[in-house]
Amino acid sequence: MPEYGRAVQDMVEHALTIEDRDQRQQCANTIIGIMGNMFPSLRDVPDFQGKLWDHLAYMSGYRLDIDYPVEITRIDKEKQHPDSISYPQNKIRFRHYGRIVPDMINQAVEMPDGPERRQLVRLLAVQMKKDLLTWNRELTGDERIAQDIAYYSNGRLSLQDGDLDVSFASAPAGQGGQQMRQNKNRQRSKNRRRF
Repeated sequence: MPEYGRAVQDMVEHALTIEDRDQRQQCANTIIGIMGNMFPSLRDVPDFQGKLWDHLAYMSGYRLDIDYPVEITRIDKEKQHPDSISYPQNKIRFRHYGRIVPDMINQAVEMPDGPERRQLVRLLAVQMKKDLLTWNRELTGDERIAQDIAYYSNGRLSLQDGDLDVSFASAPAGQGGQQMRQNKNRQRSKNRRRF
């Protein structure tokens, strides 16, 4: 068990070589004391001593012949591995947008036409521009955003004349430049304190 380290494992191996049962029991009690001192924060956990004795038995390969003060439960390390997580296999067409933006565009397509839908499309365009800026500053043309929205929606959504001007100034409050200004102000104040 790697959490106890090589030294404790060596002590357990030494305990297996002791022929006198009383000395072997005393050695096992000492090993349990050392193992308990390695994790003092867990002493208040219920059945902490039982876990330590289980770990000692496991580390000895259940070959240590001593009088255990608690009933030993076998630890099956093979069954302790978590199940593997399957990763999504669908491909992302434009990686810079991720998976959420196309899903949101599909939601906007299903919405009834009106001011809510138009605002959602506008917010999506702002988010798409942010994603493009993060990925590559040369690809951030507004026409590119309009083309990508039309592509994802199969031509059912389009930016209208007023919406084509996608800038961070049109973003809702709390996004875009405000955060950058706060970070710059913090950095300036830190620099002033240094000198």
